[in-house]
Amino acid sequence: MSIWRVQGGYPLEGSVTIQGAKNAVLPVLAACILTDGEIELTNVPVLRDVEASLEILRRLGCTAERQGDVVTLDCRQVTGSAIPGELAGQMRSSVIFLGALLARCGQARLALPGGCALGPRPVDLHLAAMEALGAHTQIADGELLCWADGLAGGVIPLEKPSVGATENAMIAACGAKGASVITGAAQEPEIVHLQGFLRALGADMDGAGTSVITVRGFKPVRRVGWRIMPDRIAAATVLCACACAGGDVEVRGLEPAHVAAVTRPLEDMGARLESGTGRVRIRCARRLRGGQTLITAPYPGFPTDAQPLLMAAALKAEGVTTFVETIFSDRFRQGAEMARLGADVRVAGRVASVTGVERLCGAPVLAEDLRGGASLIIAGLGAEGQTDVTDPGHVARGYERLDETLSALGAHIAIT
Repeated sequence: MSIWRVQGGYPLEGSVTIQGAKNAVLPVLAACILTDGEIELTNVPVLRDVEASLEILRRLGCTAERQGDVVTLDCRQVTGSAIPGELAGQMRSSVIFLGALLARCGQARLALPGGCALGPRPVDLHLAAMEALGAHTQIADGELLCWADGLAGGVIPLEKPSVGATENAMIAACGAKGASVITGAAQEPEIVHLQGFLRALGADMDGAGTSVITVRGFKPVRRVGWRIMPDRIAAATVLCACACAGGDVEVRGLEPAHVAAVTRPLEDMGARLESGTGRVRIRCARRLRGGQTLITAPYPGFPTDAQPLLMAAALKAEGVTTFVETIFSDRFRQGAEMARLGADVRVAGRVASVTGVERLCGAPVLAEDLRGGASLIIAGLGAEGQTDVTDPGHVARGYERLDETLSALGAHIAIT
């Protein structure tokens, strides 16, 4: 448990380089199980979910060492196929190990995964993908069980463009005999990133970034080096922080196209945006304007992870900004906490209406999930006085030293 003490009223100024992507590194770590070689990953962020993944790999028999942002893995001795419940329960992304263990060991067992409470997030799509490759699956006594005498390539139809299920299918298909075709695949940049890593491991595949991905085979490479892509949601967090607090900030080390779904609405709100190779600059010198309707959607649409962040940016914008959440059923929890700061946020089912107010006042608030916690920190930057954000540990799951990143831009933040 930690408390973020945020002193508002200080515009953000300067530049920051964005961390490696949480949502890219986790499937890469799981995919390492596919090969009995050595792997060096760079730009690996220090996050709770990453450290939990590394511990899972160690429990499975791999060696995993970290020096700074470099992680070295040796997966030659995978001795287990069961993930301990105390580790699987720490993060939703533990289910990504399902396909990797099935491909390498022919079986997998893990507790039903945990993570943020954002509403029901069934693993049905993951299990259906494994079954399409010939695996047997079962849920019993709070555990996922999966086994196969040998995976066979085939068509893997995904009913929804689930990022996690697409990644699991890509990884598992590397262990199948014959070609596999994933239809209805998610198209996020992290999917393209995973395809690049799997190719480096020895996979023959293409199509990532479209709705159809084809995996033709896999010949493991013994030694691989790979750099983790920058985190587009961490970049969006900094941009929204500047939009809420005001100022002039340049975010470096990112692909501008990956955050276009966030920078476009910020620009429509009156922020001045400027993009170049590997950088985005945002300038906010006056009160923003509302009036937009933002509907979450799979990439390249407006990302659900950015919804709470844009909501924080809209709290003082003139007019009404409407958010429609289509991905998760319970992702407006931050709205009630924002109201403690004097925000006007009204939630009706999957729709939230934010009427901008002229000023926010600091108050104690509670972070109930990862991105919601970040949005409350952002709101505190734009409030008058001190905002105390009580965080059970959600923010550390997805942000590497967020307090230092924001402090480097002039924010007044301390963690106790």
